[in-house]
Amino acid sequence: MNQPARLGALREFYDTLYCDVWGVIRDGKALLPEAVEALRAFRRSGGAVCLVSNSPRRSSSLASMLLQMGLPADAADTMVTSGDAIHAELAARTPGRALKIGPDHDTGLYDGLELTFTGVEYADFISCTGPDDYWNGKPEDYAQTLETALARGLDLVCANPDIVVQAGDRLIYCAGAIARLYRDMGGTSIVAGKPHKPIYELAAAALQDLGRPADPGRTLAIGDGPETDLAGAARVGIDALFILDGIVGAGMKSDSFDEEAVARALEGYGVPARWMAPKLVW
Repeated sequence: MNQPARLGALREFYDTLYCDVWGVIRDGKALLPEAVEALRAFRRSGGAVCLVSNSPRRSSSLASMLLQMGLPADAADTMVTSGDAIHAELAARTPGRALKIGPDHDTGLYDGLELTFTGVEYADFISCTGPDDYWNGKPEDYAQTLETALARGLDLVCANPDIVVQAGDRLIYCAGAIARLYRDMGGTSIVAGKPHKPIYELAAAALQDLGRPADPGRTLAIGDGPETDLAGAARVGIDALFILDGIVGAGMKSDSFDEEAVARALEGYGVPARWMAPKLVW
């Protein structure tokens, strides 16, 4: 049985972090102090941190939310979101009519876009940020709507590729679950967040703008999502630190860390992780 990885011990190998938010530095309800301090320590050592989130919010909105939650200004150099990455796709469909699926707190994504929201019968496409009912919505709630959309040949633009996300002691469905159902039905979904390259290109550009270019050979992705964080890291050729206490790590806590068991769990997803830990610590 190996010891879980600590960020301080990995510092000699990496100069840049692409760090997930939900499930890594917050549990969906509160910030995780040890994880936040790990990022601060990494930056104090001279490293650069870009928060890379599949949140459908624009990065400015996410930054405001995290600030209100108490995230220190020195915890990250910059951040990018799936909302940032998908914005160009939405802009390219304007002026237009969209069926909006998602909670009201995500409507900032559409600020400045010439979109009219309408029913599925009149829409040019679907824009999905998650279930309308943030806490209790399920993909199957939209089955009939998606059947109509499929018959009309509508694309579904997905602003958050996550299937589920950690929210305190439970998991809630995200836009990615609705998009996956639509694909399973034969529909087309368009995504730009993790694990797809556009969001990583945004992260690299954001750091470049700060004079902190990211060398892929010395960049580490940190996340709790096999299908997003780990698959995305593999897709862009960087190492990954898998955090167990997020969306798939139930029961794999620090007092029972078993790297072989985690590796077997990840085999089902077909994604690798060079490093593993129950939680992010320095």
